[in-house]
Amino acid sequence: MTTAPQTSLEKLLARLVDRKPMRSEATLQADVRQLLLEGGLNLDENDLSVDLETQVGDGRRIDVEIGFTAIECKRDLRGAKVLKDAEKQLEGYVRARAEQVGQRYVGILTDGADWRAYALSGSAFVQAGRFEVKPRRTTPLELLVWLEGVLATAEGIKPTPDVIKGRLGAGSVSHGIDYTTLSALYAENKDLPTVQLKRELWARLLRSALGAQFEDNDELFIEHTLLVNTAGIIAHSVLGYDVRQIPPATLVLGQLFEQAGIHGVVESDFFGWVIEVEGGEEFVRTTARRLSRYDWANVEHDVLKVLYESVIAPETRKKQGEYYTPDWLAEKMVSDVLTDPLNQRALDPSCGSGTFLFHAVRRYLTAAEADGRPLRDALDAVSDHVAGIDLHPVAVALARVTYLLAIGRDRLTSDERGEIRVPVYLGDSVQWQQRTDLIDHGYLVIRTETGGLLDYQNELRFSEHLLEDARGFDRLVNELADRAASPSRKKGTRPPLTSLFNVLAIQDPDDQDEINAAFRILCELVDEDRNHIWSYYVRNLARPMWLSMADNRVDVLIGNPPWLSYRHMPKDMQKRFKEMCQSRGLWRGDEVATHQDLSGLFIARAVQQYLAEGGQFAFVVPNPVLDRPYWSGFRAGDYPDPNEPVRVEFTGSWDLRRLRPHFFPRGSAVVFGRRMAAGVGAAARGNDAVPLSKDTERWTGKIPVTAHDWAQVRGWVTREAAELKYVGEDLISSPYRSRFWQGATIVPRVLFFVEEQEAGPLGLGSGRVRVRSARSSTEKKPWKDLPDQEGVVEKQFVRPVLLGESVLPYRLLPPRKAVLPIEGSNTLMDGGHEHIERYPDLAKWWRGAEELWLENRSSERLTLLDQLEFRRKLSMQLPGTPLRVVYGASGMHVSAVLVDTPSVIIEHGLYWGTVKSREEGMYLCAILNTPALTEVVRPLMSYGKDERHVDKAVWQLPIPEFDPANPGHQRLAKLGAAEAARIAALELDETKNFVKLRQVVRSVIATSPDAEELDDLVRLLLE
Repeated sequence: MTTAPQTSLEKLLARLVDRKPMRSEATLQADVRQLLLEGGLNLDENDLSVDLETQVGDGRRIDVEIGFTAIECKRDLRGAKVLKDAEKQLEGYVRARAEQVGQRYVGILTDGADWRAYALSGSAFVQAGRFEVKPRRTTPLELLVWLEGVLATAEGIKPTPDVIKGRLGAGSVSHGIDYTTLSALYAENKDLPTVQLKRELWARLLRSALGAQFEDNDELFIEHTLLVNTAGIIAHSVLGYDVRQIPPATLVLGQLFEQAGIHGVVESDFFGWVIEVEGGEEFVRTTARRLSRYDWANVEHDVLKVLYESVIAPETRKKQGEYYTPDWLAEKMVSDVLTDPLNQRALDPSCGSGTFLFHAVRRYLTAAEADGRPLRDALDAVSDHVAGIDLHPVAVALARVTYLLAIGRDRLTSDERGEIRVPVYLGDSVQWQQRTDLIDHGYLVIRTETGGLLDYQNELRFSEHLLEDARGFDRLVNELADRAASPSRKKGTRPPLTSLFNVLAIQDPDDQDEINAAFRILCELVDEDRNHIWSYYVRNLARPMWLSMADNRVDVLIGNPPWLSYRHMPKDMQKRFKEMCQSRGLWRGDEVATHQDLSGLFIARAVQQYLAEGGQFAFVVPNPVLDRPYWSGFRAGDYPDPNEPVRVEFTGSWDLRRLRPHFFPRGSAVVFGRRMAAGVGAAARGNDAVPLSKDTERWTGKIPVTAHDWAQVRGWVTREAAELKYVGEDLISSPYRSRFWQGATIVPRVLFFVEEQEAGPLGLGSGRVRVRSARSSTEKKPWKDLPDQEGVVEKQFVRPVLLGESVLPYRLLPPRKAVLPIEGSNTLMDGGHEHIERYPDLAKWWRGAEELWLENRSSERLTLLDQLEFRRKLSMQLPGTPLRVVYGASGMHVSAVLVDTPSVIIEHGLYWGTVKSREEGMYLCAILNTPALTEVVRPLMSYGKDERHVDKAVWQLPIPEFDPANPGHQRLAKLGAAEAARIAALELDETKNFVKLRQVVRSVIATSPDAEELDDLVRLLLE
């Protein structure tokens, strides 16, 4: 998009945002028209004019009209009534124009500073986007880019990742308009049987893929529908089709691909319902017009990954564990593993949007051209050399188009090419229910549903040997579905399949009987208006079985498996996951079940089913795979499944947790290996598994967000050899390990933590205090939405509490206050509620808290006291002891302090332990607060994005018990006391955020005159 000289546009923008009372609407209209004409919006190329006062009928006039957009101008939209009246006026124009032109029509309402886009959503008129001009901060180009998203006038836009995110992502006005329109279509038609069926199958697959993380809601189904149809339109554009001239049904169903000899790209799937409902074709036609503006011929990245991540809300992707691999990492992994692309067959068994496929296809075609192979041969062979599977239907649709983008328009449109098959399949790579759901006694079994229930009487069954000819099987299923849905077939009838059997050379009578039975079911589904999907469903679910046959296994497995935690799996998946892990030596016990992750089992299963002996693999994995104890079974490389034992030789790893910015919500790594040859007894000798080595390659560096290629990234990354430290293994634990405990679980805070209130003019009497809930911005639902608790309680039950944020190195911030039912060394409910009734004010407060707890708790197993006393973390602190060392349970650095107030209660954000003397306390504080300790313990800490969960990791180090007779221990205690005195003397604004205060204290520690000696002493102690 080219623009007029910035100075003239800046002056024009300054006039537009100036809401002077004397400015007329006619002046504003003229300025808007001038902005459109001078803004480089390609109006001439599109034969579009900018018209003022266009007549609509009934004497009404549109202020400014351009293409399929009406712009209504008002002097000032800041008044609620003015805005409401203007919206009603604009709605009338848009409805009238949409009816007149037979196209989707949108509206813009503006006063020059406030720009609002609107679209029709059924009977509603909905705001689909808004842009507010900030005086002296917003540039004319920013406003023009927003306007272009509404007007869709630019041509030849290069679809870089940043452009895709800005112009098509969820925050763009273009997406807002499309989503608004599609939502209305779905709301009007969601009760149709064909729409219901596709929605049910979509939900079933995603529930299987994502477990409890999947939330079945209309909004996600609509977003997925928009994404898949967008991908289909892009696929046509890649081939050079003018998508504005193609009938919408053809775009959605992909007949042009079949005619062009390109198979498996766009077909009727879960999201083809759009063209089956009234208004759907108009939606597809308008979406195609918007997407035709981009130059899809030359794409250098997996841009559909960017589109997906830009459209699906971050919180939704986080819940579903959907984080796609950066292009630069996929590119590097492919180049390192696919070393002989012309002779290696590669599979990504969890291909997502196709990032690894993109780079593997590019690598294969580049090698074929360098080898002088004819284009026809190269394109025919690439589908046998690079393939993908995913259980997410949206991922499959995007990956298929990504595969085309990798091939490129020049090759696809060349007269030299032959037929092309895109080998990306919808399927379950783990095959959770392989013996009871898909394969049953030599048959592929697909169960249909009636009314949401499995219908075992109407199973689609195909002999397993029919799958051996993949292309023949696809053709068979397509023919059956087409014949069942043929308009010439009368309802209730089933024409003979003799001609089909002859064409496909199916002579076995048993095969013919089974195919006839499947055809009968497909005909019945059509008669019930429940077809349109089964051909797609059957062919895709069959493909993993075909690839798992011994002769079809691949030489390279590469990708990023699903990272789905055990705690987020539904109950039936948890049961199956545990069984499959136990049989392969991957299960580490129920006590760490919540930490266990699907990715390890996924890799073991993928190697077992798809990787040939001697074949290589490379997978992106959660970083705990490298060193956490609950991954030791996976690291061993020996997976003794009774059906087909698997042994692997791990050949290396990359530790990526120290790269910034983080590209996943958790630290990541890459593991490499190969499958060992099978054998039993003597034949197995020499083929033993080779565990993952402690030797790794550690990557550090800060990568620019604009870097997408490995060539751009490599200069920002430092790669060095390092040795991993296995957490909980090969370490001499400290004797302090058994002396420290986590604090009490005093949550939800709204029920316990309070602020004291004024007693009032009459006072409260001796020993009583008025309190009110102390609220926090970190509260979560449902507790954040509850009203404050207020009341009067006996003062003895308002106890000081230390939270994680209360502790700085060597220094405490003021404790919080909480109402806790503690008397002496017991809680008042130890013997039942009769004890608490001796204190009527506390009893009333507790009853109110219990009532709120019962109404809002997530687990019915726990009472409020059970929650407070979880694992006796409260009563273990009673009665309080004179000297305790406490340290933070989490944080990038360890922070510890000596506490000498017996009455204070320690909350679960801290760990505490009793010490015998002040010297012992200072000894421990000196060790724990030293930067050297944090450096040594960091690799042992559990982590999400960073190593920040200290917990008991410090006691896995050989920290000896304090010995008063040891000069080194005495020296550490003395230096710790000196540091504590320095920190106590600091003037700190204790109202500031504790993170900032910790940074200040650590900077003082780092520059302390004792810093170097402390560091040396701690390192010597730990060695």
